[in-house]
Amino acid sequence: MENYSIIMLILGVMMALSAFADKLKKPYPVLLVTAGIALGFVPGMPLITISPEIVFLIFLPPMLYDAACNINVQEFRNNGKTINTLAFTVVFITTGGIALLAHFLMGMPWPLAFVLGAVLSATDAVAATSITKGLGLTHKTLTILEGESLINDASGLIAYRFAVAAVAGSSFIWYKAGGQFILLLAGGVLLGAVAGKLLQFILHHTRQNGIVAISFTLLFPFVTYSLAEDLHVSGVIAVVVLGVFTTRLTSMYFPAATKAQSKAFWDIIVFILNGLVFILIGLEFPYVIHNVKSIQILPLIGYSFLIVFVTIAIRVVRIFLESHRHYLTFRKTGTDRHKKALLDWKTCLIVGWSGMRGIVSLATALALPEKLDSGAPFPQRDTIIFIAVMVVVISLVMQGLTLPLLVKWLKLKPDGRRHRLQEA
Repeated sequence: MENYSIIMLILGVMMALSAFADKLKKPYPVLLVTAGIALGFVPGMPLITISPEIVFLIFLPPMLYDAACNINVQEFRNNGKTINTLAFTVVFITTGGIALLAHFLMGMPWPLAFVLGAVLSATDAVAATSITKGLGLTHKTLTILEGESLINDASGLIAYRFAVAAVAGSSFIWYKAGGQFILLLAGGVLLGAVAGKLLQFILHHTRQNGIVAISFTLLFPFVTYSLAEDLHVSGVIAVVVLGVFTTRLTSMYFPAATKAQSKAFWDIIVFILNGLVFILIGLEFPYVIHNVKSIQILPLIGYSFLIVFVTIAIRVVRIFLESHRHYLTFRKTGTDRHKKALLDWKTCLIVGWSGMRGIVSLATALALPEKLDSGAPFPQRDTIIFIAVMVVVISLVMQGLTLPLLVKWLKLKPDGRRHRLQEA
């Protein structure tokens, strides 16, 4: 009963603060994370630990699926090179940048430094969509941010696997790692396409029963992700491909009434999951405080701020270089396709500043094994988890509060088009 009461309390706080955030016109993730931290220090409140399995198997599939369903495929294609640069190149550069900082400034051995870099390398799809909502960003900017955060979870998790294996003593051979990386992505795409075809068959035969059809759209992300992980391919990519596939299916098979019913259903599901994610991130803070020595807390917080600034700097520099490359290509070719990929400096700055870390970074840190295969404790595990929690909190609060100010200062004008397909 105690756990039941805590869950009801968390849900109640989440709903109340979400409504309050609308009145304040502030990003609700910031309020929820802050409230989670405060709630964690309430006397008598038990220390709450997020189970990585719950995040990856319960939270991640429906949130990725919903975001993928709502992304504009044509806009995604127009900005594919920019999205791929952020989702792959920036992830690996960020992993290396954080590893350099951790090794030379914090004294971490190289394998552990790369583990920390991989944990914090990818931005968060939930944070990107939640914090940028209602800011009047252009259609292109939102597509780039959401498209990047959908794909980069896959590259970040793959980098994480290799880094943890290196700590455990496995040798890193770049061409083998590259081959495994391609197989993981290709396998995820193939499985997502097969799941989409199967869902198409099911929706075709259940389209007259809206409740059943919508229920299948809820079931399939979980089944697809779980099956992909069992087959050792990318569950993230599989669910994203399924979501993109489903966008066309609902247009084909769902009548208007069922579409409205589906939208209302998914809006509620995603609202609850998103809110719980940010509350749980805040609740994790008191837990990690208890697992590090008090003398280490202030230095580790300082390192966490440095890591946030390093990740922002890498994003900003890389997106400006990518923009310059698109400009040179357009001048050389003059084609309409390259013109659509051009980014102005305001878009580059917004995209660079919008790389918040979130629940996936936290879950991967908590998923670190407590012991190595040899039976020895995983070195500096508590330190890595503490820094991961701090970086997530700092990036959500600092970037979440300053992003609206940056948008206002830049005087961005929305392009007048609806971003969400389901609102079209």
